[in-house]
Amino acid sequence: MSTVTAGPVTGRIHSWDLSTGVDGPGTRFVLFVNGCPLRCLYCANPDTWHMRDGRQVTVDEVMAEIDKYRPFISAAGGGVTITGGEPLLQPAFTGAVLRRCKGAGLHTAIDTSGLLGARATDDLLADTDLVLLDIKSFDVTTYRKLTGGSLTPTLNFATRLDRLRTRIWIRYVLVPGWTDDPESVDGLASFLGGLGSVERVDILPFHKLGAAKYDALGLPFPLRDTPVPDAALVNRVRGQFHEHGLTVH
Repeated sequence: MSTVTAGPVTGRIHSWDLSTGVDGPGTRFVLFVNGCPLRCLYCANPDTWHMRDGRQVTVDEVMAEIDKYRPFISAAGGGVTITGGEPLLQPAFTGAVLRRCKGAGLHTAIDTSGLLGARATDDLLADTDLVLLDIKSFDVTTYRKLTGGSLTPTLNFATRLDRLRTRIWIRYVLVPGWTDDPESVDGLASFLGGLGSVERVDILPFHKLGAAKYDALGLPFPLRDTPVPDAALVNRVRGQFHEHGLTVH
């Protein structure tokens, strides 16, 4: 009888980069994977939507690149963040990278919408020190119109992370006319205030820095005419989260 030997774990990625302060604590090696089930109207990375457009790499190749920066990111109190795209669209690859990073003593994080949270095994989450959880809206109808997806899986994932005591940083993109409704913001803040694992909420003002990517891809940018939020709106929303005892950035 012949024995089939499994090949190396591979994934489809867009790129990697270094960042400070926005993708987790310290200086991070940020791995952008390809493929996302959502189509958020404000998405800044439409070039990561399709897995087919990504470059196939092995986990060993990724780790070899991380090793080049490992002394620097360790000294800077950083680690590795897997983002995208959607990391949980490729759970085997994402899990393997996280496991290798943990084995190398590196802090680990994933940036996810939570839509595919059911694909994250307990083992994968055990290798994840921090989840950057993007909650797009707390209103079910707005969420569907804004992303094309369902809100419920994300809320279920947040509750599961809290049960597992996995550290959570919430990312909330503030889009005038879409995610600034006071009642919806207050509802989300109340929900998050009941989760002990939520360490902070990052309010991310809507921007149009990705518009050029849409032009290059021949795609319409749906929110091209939407204004960016002014300081008064940002402060109001920050205050609403703060009122529920949350640390806001």
